[in-house]
Amino acid sequence: MNLYPLLRPLLFSLDPETAHEVTLKLLKAGQATGLNTLLYPTVVDKPVTVMGLTFKNPVGLAAGLDKNGDYIDALAALGFGFVEIGTVTPRPQSGNSKPRLFRLPEHEAIINRMGFNNLGIDHLLEQVQRSPYQGILGINIGKNTDTPIENATDDYLIGLRKAYPLASYITINISSPNTKNLRQLQQGDEIKSLLAALKEEQLTLQQQHSRYVPITVKIAPDLTDEEITHIATLLMEFSIDAVIATNTTISRDAIANHPLANETGGLSGAPVKEKSTHVVRGLAAELNGKLPIIAAGGIFTAKDAQEKLAAGASLVQVYSGLIYRGQHLIAEIVKSL
Repeated sequence: MNLYPLLRPLLFSLDPETAHEVTLKLLKAGQATGLNTLLYPTVVDKPVTVMGLTFKNPVGLAAGLDKNGDYIDALAALGFGFVEIGTVTPRPQSGNSKPRLFRLPEHEAIINRMGFNNLGIDHLLEQVQRSPYQGILGINIGKNTDTPIENATDDYLIGLRKAYPLASYITINISSPNTKNLRQLQQGDEIKSLLAALKEEQLTLQQQHSRYVPITVKIAPDLTDEEITHIATLLMEFSIDAVIATNTTISRDAIANHPLANETGGLSGAPVKEKSTHVVRGLAAELNGKLPIIAAGGIFTAKDAQEKLAAGASLVQVYSGLIYRGQHLIAEIVKSL
């Protein structure tokens, strides 16, 4: 039974951030009462092994929906093959001022400038410890807004150390457009020194904890072909375990005439699909199978997911597609694979 087409107009009548919170609370209540199992389609297992981890299916939840790990079980019950929570920072922070989340239904798009609003990594890890979820869990880490960019590595190392014992994999978010200068970390010597420090710490933590936790790096869709080549080379040089392509875009070309086009923030949804796929394809050509690609950006149908996989991805993640299409999207994609 797909109730989402009936529920969506009600949710879309609310302020987007309020709707986000209401939806998550409804999912959690449905999970607690067992109602969700009656409403959700069955998602068949289609296991795939990536980064040495076995995912029950290749469709995951992208970071950003559950920033604090408060809704892991309710979201996992939708049928995802893996769930990524965060982005979380070492210390709690409130993020940017409201309004900071905008829907563009005409374009099946979302603009957000949330700014890594979260309750801090310690809160998130408490939630992970409370959760009975046994599937693949990614923890997405970032830097605090008030940490100078030259000290960003310190924040990522704090996040890596704290998340390591509980994460299935850890994502390094250096591509959000909503934290000042963050995307600078994707360029030149800055990404090289960051990756070197993270890899060294990962190997130290592997010895301490007697388990290897893969590291992925999440990149932007706005990179030039030369920047894609540069990043791919460094990912291989430092034996990073996977790359997530992509985050949101700062481009407004696809929504140029929309009244909200001048709102700052990252644009996600259908308008980023082609840019994201271009980055996936470019990475695949450079990486030549040396490390896997997790594709995110504009996945609204099974065909969209198949295009990402055909371009070279091993896994896909959805977010905006879930907002516009509902949980049946997951079963639809998995069934098509």
